[in-house]
Amino acid sequence: MAIDRWLLEQHQSGEHPPTLRFYSWSPPAISLGYHQHQYPQLWQNLIWGGQQLDLVRRPTGGRAVLHQGDLTYAVITSGITGTRLQIYEKICEFLIAGWRSLGVELSYGSAQRGYIHNPNCFGTATSADLVLPNGAKLIGSAQLQKGGVILQHGSMPLEQDPQLFTQVFDAEPTTNIELPDNLSVDKIISALITAACNCFTMQIQVQPLSLSEWAEITAKL
Repeated sequence: MAIDRWLLEQHQSGEHPPTLRFYSWSPPAISLGYHQHQYPQLWQNLIWGGQQLDLVRRPTGGRAVLHQGDLTYAVITSGITGTRLQIYEKICEFLIAGWRSLGVELSYGSAQRGYIHNPNCFGTATSADLVLPNGAKLIGSAQLQKGGVILQHGSMPLEQDPQLFTQVFDAEPTTNIELPDNLSVDKIISALITAACNCFTMQIQVQPLSLSEWAEITAKL
């Protein structure tokens, strides 16, 4: 997520084009919303698979997300106007279209009064989140706007371990995510990239970070 923040700053200064990226997590981690200052102290010393879970803070808001067996997307762009919700909906077009091409229909969740008191991001679905027909939350997103530049990223839990979820949140998984068989991560990413190109009338150029860019990012950690 330090890369997401760096890409936001680079795009704001005109040094980097709009970016779409996907990533997973190793070792597993819990990301906290930027304003989430209260969380169980046991999260600081959780062990899973012989490794300690990382505890990181997102540059965006929202509640805690367990990153294990999930796919994270990030969009860094500018030039989108409207309310925060309208911008969410504009960016989420490619997510809805991409998953529809895979046979999965998504719709927006509805805000719930208890959201702010739930430490688990996937425990509730707000109007900025995308849910399956059975109400299960598939994509939880968060957003940061800075000087006309937008960072929106979110998590898609695909193969999370229910025992780890219970260990983290002291509760059974609250969602029943049912996806078609034979959906590989590569197939999902490919469908979402195609959808992004179609929705936003753009071309994608795959470009890894250079060694100097990695050095600049890690120097800020």
